Amino acid sequence: MKEEEVDRCQIQNWYPKFKSLTIKTKFHKLPESFINYLIDDSGPFLLPNSVTNEDAMPNRVHNFEEEDDFQVPEEASDNEGEPPLNRPSFPALEIEIRESIETLGGTIIPKLNWSSPKDAAWISPSQNLSCTCFNEIALLFRSSDSLFHDLCNAYDSCTDKVSSRPESFYLALRKWYSSLKPEMEFRCFVKSNELVGICQREVTTFYPVLLNEKDLIKGLIEEFFDDKIRFEFESQNYTFDVYVTKERKVKLIDFNTWCGSTLPLMYTWEELEEIHGECDELELRIVESRLSVLPGLKTAVPYDYLDVSPGSGWDQVLKIAEEEFQKENQMSDEVA
Repeated sequence: MKEEEVDRCQIQNWYPKFKSLTIKTKFHKLPESFINYLIDDSGPFLLPNSVTNEDAMPNRVHNFEEEDDFQVPEEASDNEGEPPLNRPSFPALEIEIRESIETLGGTIIPKLNWSSPKDAAWISPSQNLSCTCFNEIALLFRSSDSLFHDLCNAYDSCTDKVSSRPESFYLALRKWYSSLKPEMEFRCFVKSNELVGICQREVTTFYPVLLNEKDLIKGLIEEFFDDKIRFEFESQNYTFDVYVTKERKVKLIDFNTWCGSTLPLMYTWEELEEIHGECDELELRIVESRLSVLPGLKTAVPYDYLDVSPGSGWDQVLKIAEEEFQKENQMSDEVA
């Protein structure tokens, strides 16, 4: 993989050409002071001081009647005599971002050049990537390991690596749609400009609706690739993510590199390398039962720490869940 292939997958590079096919997005070039804030782990975790008084944790509940029970006496303070912590502040950037969020409907999904902070969704008040203010974005970005890769290791897999980071970092604010269904997002794999594989993007859940629509979805994505992507994106080997709407239209979500830090999800890179697009039939892989669910970011532990081999604890849990699912289906059929 070359540096130029990695650069093509930066959202600010591909968005202008594919703007009509994807989600509406606003861009902000990030100042180096904010980049330094994101990568600095020398001190305590501090969110920026908001000039618009917008809190990253607006859903906190205060019980003022019991608040006295949690007061720490002044003489018990461990920080007595220490100067107050100076929270960073980025007033110009915050105001610009606030204006963009308003133009996008009030709620957005934030993304850096390559990655969204999906691994940090657990810390968000909404438990997803939706943000309504600058400090919510800062909270997700400071908590994400995926974004640290963008900031410091984006070119590590390049055979011609000469850069440690891109010249500039951009914040992409993507319009939030609460109606989007995770089961309708798919990852597509392109090798030698041939579509060689498609799979479900969200592999931690079984969605029965996909069983009946598998062939239809595969056809829609094949047509979309041939008509809109194949002769427009300049790389020969890459991946791209799409979303299939209820109107059966395909929307482009993102481009990613072939291999590198990109997850093959329901494939392995070894088997994808062996597929010959012109000779082998294109396959769309989905989670076809609860037994086929794969561990992922939602588990909040590293992928390799989960043992789902035959006889393991997870294997037994999944088998019981599948048996219960079959019983429910059988009872429904008898009632019908």
